[in-house]
Amino acid sequence: MAETRDYDLIIIGAGPGGYVAAVRAAQLGLKTACIEKRSRLGGVCLNEGCIPSKALLDSSEYYHLAKEGLAVHGIKTGKVSLDLKAMMARKDQVVADLTDSVRKLLEGNKVEIIQGRARLTAPGRVSIQGDKGKAREATARNILLATGSTPVELPGLAFDGERIVDSTQALTLDEVPRHLGIVGGGYIGLELGSVWLRLGAKVTVIEMLPKIGTGLDGQVARTLDRILRKQGLEMRLETRVVEAKTSGRKVEVTVEKNDQRETLDFDRLLVAVGRRPLTQDLGLSELGIKTDERSGHILVDEGYQTSVPGVYAIGDLVPGPMLAHKASAEGIAAVENMAGRFGEVNYDAIPSVIYTWPEVASVGLTLQQVKERDIPHCVGSYPFTGAGRARCMGETDGFVKLIAHAKTDRILGVHIIGPRAADMIAECVLALEFGASSEDIARTIHGHPTFSEALQEAAMAVRKCSIYAS
Repeated sequence: MAETRDYDLIIIGAGPGGYVAAVRAAQLGLKTACIEKRSRLGGVCLNEGCIPSKALLDSSEYYHLAKEGLAVHGIKTGKVSLDLKAMMARKDQVVADLTDSVRKLLEGNKVEIIQGRARLTAPGRVSIQGDKGKAREATARNILLATGSTPVELPGLAFDGERIVDSTQALTLDEVPRHLGIVGGGYIGLELGSVWLRLGAKVTVIEMLPKIGTGLDGQVARTLDRILRKQGLEMRLETRVVEAKTSGRKVEVTVEKNDQRETLDFDRLLVAVGRRPLTQDLGLSELGIKTDERSGHILVDEGYQTSVPGVYAIGDLVPGPMLAHKASAEGIAAVENMAGRFGEVNYDAIPSVIYTWPEVASVGLTLQQVKERDIPHCVGSYPFTGAGRARCMGETDGFVKLIAHAKTDRILGVHIIGPRAADMIAECVLALEFGASSEDIARTIHGHPTFSEALQEAAMAVRKCSIYAS
């Protein structure tokens, strides 16, 4: 080892958990280094996940709108054509701009950025291997692991990067597939399926479970299923993939339902059945850092410290939803705990969003969870067909559903499927964070005409329930 540097904190991984933690650490006066193996900062979220997928979702929405949705507004466009290369270039530029902004953010906060592969060699000690083979060591009072996750690969469905692809590769296809198969009806599969459907592909979603969007409120999941089918997505639920074979430019997929097998032909097959913690080559077992044998998650205490003192972990590495904003919140909390402050994350108030169209957003308990826990409750809902703004835009699919405690009126959960749901959910997260009641939202004046009026109306609808029953 040629060189050794000492820090207060070393962060391994510069994704939304790592870089946000690094900025907070610098603000608290900690001498901080952030180690990233990629040449670009931002992790999977900025480079291969959240940002490029949303860029393509937005572009494909514009294309679909120009092709099929403007005539009703009295706008004539003529023949609309797709320049996929230009669309991909725009996506890449969005990613480049944001990753550059992350670098400037860290540099502006005096965080040292180190490019290389990091491995724990002892408590408080990290070995860093550079691209050119030159190694160095760094030491710190605390080390924060924030390396994220990687797509799960199923037996018999190995990624080849050409015909059988993961979510990253599905964002860089050089042509629109004639028929895209998607294994997995979660948010990744539905979002990417929506992109390629709008651009002209036939899309078939294959899901083992009886519904898409596992974890969604049941009514929301059923509504999303109906809307996506209407848009053209083919859903094959309660269907298991037995095997997949590539043959030239085709993928032959054998599926099974009710003991009946059939073979489906696709141009490309996207396997999107989830992600697993990226812990390979970190040196966890050598240090005795405990992990969950089944999931691979690193086990941490309430302060995000692992079984080895001074070593912390956040984000996709630890249990909980694999969401960028969850990682950022945990990064801040972990660093504040290291600095002797109080940091925590309220896991009951973490929003989740599916960026299909219409969007789906939720926070708190679903109606099914409320019933399972035998919580006395009231439900208020309101359709977007009754919202003036939604009518003006011609975006009336969906509804807002608000669940409140029957005796205290405290909000337990909010579930939205409809236009701008991803932005509307922020008010609901704030309401849960502050322990607000449905009456608080009902009495809050919302601008008119706005989509958020549907939330106010849903809160008013809760009043029809006997919320003050003894």
